[in-house]
Amino acid sequence: MRFIDHLIVGGSGGAPARKAPVFNPSTGAVQAEVALGDAALLDRAVAAAQAAQPAWAATNPQRRARVMFEFKRLVEANMQDLAELLASEHGKVVADAKGDIQRGLEVVEFACGIPHALKGEYTNGAGPGIDVYSMRQPIGIGAGITPFNFPAMIPMWMFGVAIACGNAFILKPSERDPSVPVRLVELMLEAGAPEGILQ
Repeated sequence: MRFIDHLIVGGSGGAPARKAPVFNPSTGAVQAEVALGDAALLDRAVAAAQAAQPAWAATNPQRRARVMFEFKRLVEANMQDLAELLASEHGKVVADAKGDIQRGLEVVEFACGIPHALKGEYTNGAGPGIDVYSMRQPIGIGAGITPFNFPAMIPMWMFGVAIACGNAFILKPSERDPSVPVRLVELMLEAGAPEGILQ
């Protein structure tokens, strides 16, 4: 039986204390088991994100955008496989699963233009002797707990812009349909994101 493990720097650290079944809604059969995390595993993920994020934040926005462009290309190249995997765990038809993925890609497409969106603003003479400026900077580590109903779209809505802006991101997908979110993390690493930036 297929086993779905955590995708964090250094691996999950061995056999998990707790696992959950992943069902195929079309048949009701258990098709996989997924590892369930604990506080210690989360601490390891946070430590890895803290170690990786400063260098990613210091990477220029154009380089980060190139990673997002490559991630978008990889998701599009793997669309059919991702949609079939999503459908097998969620129960959506494949066409609807493709829509789930495509809606997430729309935010990734926005993130590809992040160098322009990160430009600050300056207002000369906002008040008597007052000039106003803004700078957009990474804030550190983001986290997202995503629901089962859109296992590709909502994670990409969350991590796409966060990562493009220079942050690290820790994703906790639903244990009911975790394979596509895990596969998205693998594709982000393949696209060139450093280890620890998306876990």
